[in-house]
Amino acid sequence: MPSLFRFLTVVAVIGGLIYGAIFALANFVNPKPREMTVSVPSDRFLKK
Repeated sequence: MPSLFRFLTVVAVIGGLIYGAIFALANFVNPKPREMTVSVPSDRFLKK
């Protein structure tokens, strides 16, 4: 039974580290806004 608790503790710690990394990336990294131009072919507007 102690090995089960040890395993669950290790899984919880690894999960917490992954959650913390995702939280840090979502809140502390700001994307750089930039303009974007997309060319759409005119045949896309024609209905068949």
